[in-house]
This record gives sequence, structure tokens and C-alpha cells, in this order.
Amino acid sequence: MNIIVEDWGIIDYTLAYQRQKSLVQEIIAGGTGHLIFCEHPPVLTLGRTFTEGSLLYTKEEIEQRGVTVQTVDRGGDVTLHAPGQLVVYVILDLNLFKRDLKGYLEKLEQVAVDLLKEFGILAVSVPGKRGVFVKADKIISIGVGVRKWVSYHGVGINVNTDLSLFSLIKPCGLDVHMTSMAKLLGRPKDMDEVKKKWAEIFSKTFKGEMTS
Repeated sequence: MNIIVEDWGIIDYTLAYQRQKSLVQEIIAGGTGHLIFCEHPPVLTLGRTFTEGSLLYTKEEIEQRGVTVQTVDRGGDVTLHAPGQLVVYVILDLNLFKRDLKGYLEKLEQVAVDLLKEFGILAVSVPGKRGVFVKADKIISIGVGVRKWVSYHGVGINVNTDLSLFSLIKPCGLDVHMTSMAKLLGRPKDMDEVKKKWAEIFSKTFKGEMTS
């Protein structure tokens, strides 16, 4: 399986979403899978299971903080994207994986756990709670959408994220504190190094050949 790796840099969330949808259509038509790295200006995205109680302020108050709010068609509740968080979008034909959405999500979580281990961070997935945790704190969020068995959306990895922004929400609808690689390591982490490691581990886990 061949997977094209792209780096979109810091990109507006809506533009990235439109690009994802275009790639989904390409893959439905028989195109190649994509692994996309990017960061977003501060934005809260509200997934399909969003409840109003997950926002701790009004949308107007949140937007006054320079954070936009957008409803999206992925699974999960509310999550935050902001500079310093590595967002990984995986546009993949799940027909290649027996249409096993649960198995696909578990593989994404395993890639995330293995990634953090490479940097000396012991993390785990927790049954019934999508994402990856370090002790009681959440460090990686996962939420996907599927259209005609092609996946989109993906993973948010708190690398050097401003964690104070999470005070605006109940992340993923949970009473949980968020952490980051920078906080746990005591120093900022090079984003390019994290991207490289993710691509390597993803390739091994999903048995894909990466091209750029």
C-alpha cells in the first residue's frame, strides 16, 4: 500500500477540511491514500456527539479570545486545535482493512502510544475513552469521519500546545486535564522530529510505503 505524505504547515481549519474532502473523493475514485501533517490557528471543533455543556463559555466569549468555533462531521465531542499541536489527517481506504473502523482507531492509538514511547513518554489508551493518556492526563485526541469507507480527520498531538486554551472546554466532553510533550519533557520539542517519527511508526503499523 502506497501512502503520500504531505505537510500543509499552518493552515486555516476550513481550508484544510475542504482539501480533505477533495482527497476523499479522489480515493473513492481509486486514488492513493494520504498522510497529512499540519497545524491550525486556534479553533474549537464540535464533533457529532457534541453537547453544549462541553463549552465552558459562550461562543461569543470564546471568539473574543481569538478562538473560532466550527461544527464538523467527525466522531467525538469538542476538541481544540492550536499552533504547537501537530494535527495528523489520515485519508485512507478502509476497504484495505476489512472495513474495520474499530480496528483502525485502535491502530491509530497504538501509533500514538509508540510515538510517545520514542520520546521517553509512557502513555496508554483507555478502554471506553478514545485518545491517549499519560496517567490521568490526556495528551492525544483522536476523532475520525468515514465516507464510503474512506477515512478523514484524524489525530491531534499536543507537542508544544498552549495548554491554557483548553480551559475553554471540557476536552472531548471529559473532566480531564490536558498535557503536552513539552510539559512532560520540560522543554519544547522539535515538530519536524515528531512528524518524522510518526510517519515511520505509521508506516510499520499500517504496512504502507511512504512517498512525498
